[in-house]
Order: sequence, then structure tokens, then C-alpha cells
Amino acid sequence: MQAAIASPRLEVRAVPRRVAATAPTRRSEWVIFAFLVYASLASQIVPIGPVLGTRTILLNVTILAAYGLLIGADTLRPRLLTAVCRDWLPLAMVLLAYREVGWLALPHTNHALELRWVGWDRVILRGGLKAAIEAFGPVLPSILEIAYALVYTLAPFCVAVLYASGESDRVERFLLVFATAVLLCYVLLPFWPSEPPRTVFPGVDVPAYLTIFRRFNLWMLAGAGIHTGVFPSAHVAGAFGAAFGMRRAGARLRWVHPFLFTMAGLIALAVVYGRYHYLADAVAGFFMAIAALAVSCFFDWRRSGKIAPFCSRWP
Repeated sequence: MQAAIASPRLEVRAVPRRVAATAPTRRSEWVIFAFLVYASLASQIVPIGPVLGTRTILLNVTILAAYGLLIGADTLRPRLLTAVCRDWLPLAMVLLAYREVGWLALPHTNHALELRWVGWDRVILRGGLKAAIEAFGPVLPSILEIAYALVYTLAPFCVAVLYASGESDRVERFLLVFATAVLLCYVLLPFWPSEPPRTVFPGVDVPAYLTIFRRFNLWMLAGAGIHTGVFPSAHVAGAFGAAFGMRRAGARLRWVHPFLFTMAGLIALAVVYGRYHYLADAVAGFFMAIAALAVSCFFDWRRSGKIAPFCSRWP
């Protein structure tokens, strides 16, 4: 008899929690909307030509309208389908943001920034970091290249983990940190026009081992890379943003946290060692993730007057 009464009680508590999480416009969605507005304005200010400028405006207006319809439908009649769409759609929006910031790229021949940044790289790479990484042959270089390639899978992996562990109501807490970290980088890229060290300084301090994993990464960047800038590193920001975001979400599966922070550390090391980024980019990317974490904490404080612990079941 007690079991029969307890079961409906659990069910009644679970349903409103999920509906309440999807009814209003989410904070991560406001972050995405802000970037779309920024990209639209930037496309009219940066001299990229009328074709790209018009394309950016039309695309972003269409996305904002479609997003508004999705949020409206989820508000009027909350359903599992609309909730799932709102959980996963921000990941596609981050990819779109990457492409849009790439449209803002302008040709530049002045490598003053790169010349300043590469000096710091030479200090650490020639000071023993490169030799230490290559001390055991291609093993650690291969691990770093694999970690670099997997950066694009970390956010979908995190959302999938939250779903698999029955914590889909916490996806928004993850998305707020992750999306903010990455989009902050994309906002700043046009202000620091630069190219990666592997192209500005070809053959200088490059990895000694051209593994199949490095070949894959170079091939992928050749086809999908952008030339707007490299500072801050969105790779590092996204990796640490995913790790911080899962801590803020308070994911129940504890093994996820050390795994994500290990991956983030490997990715930060890989971008410098592999000459995909400068050390300055990696450090700045890390601080973008810290800023995103601070934004999440601020919303906690604004809502309740206190900040949730770094890893908690809150609220």
C-alpha cells in the first residue's frame, strides 16, 4: 500500500520540474541570441562585402524567428520533443556561430601580435616542454592529437551523459557555462586578427612526429578552419567550459568530472605543442571559461542570494 502511494508522489514531483525548466526563455538561449545580434551588427560594420553581410542578417533573423516559435510552442504546450530540441539546439548554434565569425575574417599581413606571442611559446617549448612530450616517442604526441580532435565531441558527450543518467533537467546549467565560454571567444576573435603559429612560422618548433592523428587534424583544419583570429582559443575555452559546466550541473556520475578536466588539460597542452594556438590563446581561452563560470554563479546569486557549491545538487 505504501509503495502504491509513493510511486505517484515521485511522478508528480518530476513532471513540473521538467516543465518549469523549459517554459521561459533559458539563459543559454539569451546568450545565443546576443551573439546572433552581435554577428549581425558586425557583418554591417566589418567590410566583408554586401553578400556576406546580407546573408548573415537574413540567416540570423530567420534563426531568431524560428527559435521564438520553438520557445512559444514549448511555453504554451510543453512537450518532450520541444524540450529535447531546446537541449540540443544550442550545440548546433555554437557551430553556426563558428562559421559566422569566420565570415568576418579580413586579410592581414601585419603579424605583430603573432611575433609577440610566439616569443612566450619558444620559452616553454624550447625550455623543455617539447622534449618532455616527445621523450617516449610518438605516444604522448598521439594522445594530445586525439584529445585535440575530440574537443568537438565534448559538449554532445556531456548532454548525452546527463540524459543517460536521468538528469536532463540539468542540461541548461551545463549549456549556460559551455555556450558562454565559447561564444565569448567568438566575440573577441575579430578584435585580434591573427593566424596560427603553424602557418605564420612554418617548420618552427613543430612536433617531431607526424602521426596519423596529426594528419587528420591538419586535414580537418584545412577544410573547416577560419581565419578571423586565434585569440582567445575557443578549443581551450570549450574544453574547460564543458568541464566547469558539468560541475555546475552537479552530474551524478562522478567519473565524468576527472575525465573532462583531464581532457581539458590535454587539449590546452595540445593546442600549444601542436602549434594550433599560441600559449597566450590557451591562457585567454581558460579565462573565458572562468568568466563563463562566474556568469553562472552570478545568476545563482541573483536568483537566491547565494551561490551554489561548485559541484552540487542545486537547487
